[in-house]
Amino acid sequence: MPAPRSHLPADARREITVEAVLALAAEQNPTDITTAAIARRMGLTQGAIFRHFPTKEALLESVMEWVADRLTARLDQARAAAPDPLAALEAMFIAHVDFIAEHPGVPRLLLGELQRAEDTPAKRIARDLLAGYGAHIAALLEQLRERGGLRAGLATADAVVAFIGAIQGLAMQSLIAGDIGRIRAQAPAVFEIYRRGTGA
Repeated sequence: MPAPRSHLPADARREITVEAVLALAAEQNPTDITTAAIARRMGLTQGAIFRHFPTKEALLESVMEWVADRLTARLDQARAAAPDPLAALEAMFIAHVDFIAEHPGVPRLLLGELQRAEDTPAKRIARDLLAGYGAHIAALLEQLRERGGLRAGLATADAVVAFIGAIQGLAMQSLIAGDIGRIRAQAPAVFEIYRRGTGA
């Protein structure tokens, strides 16, 4: 059992709680994660969790905010460092794959939230994350089109879906195989298939 973390500042405690949820999500169905399990993982009482997150929904919202902030920052950094639109697309693809490899609980949580019937704050954050991500990919694809670097007749919206879908497929297959590390090994070849398919 981890050492108790009762003397950490509030912000640090919230961050560690989020990380505990992501670690548990990598090991089990996210819907089965209880505040008791989170507290056990952290070496705390449930009461200590509820001092920072009044409800489980509030905790899930914070987890989604953490994911959205960090994944967006990682993708923005990858895009900004690339010399051209095609290199930016590849850099974003690899950066996203690396993020999943480091945090395998993330795709499970995202899919779980997006499948929920009710419109929760966490689901809205996940939906907004995907919408913003898609908009950046679409902008890069349009830059490629202007340079004559896309297959004639290719719909940008379809190419965006294929880009995100390729990463989601890699994540799911790696999780099913029980080997999240394979996502990094397979990503370059999958991006090459995407590149050829779009004519980029």
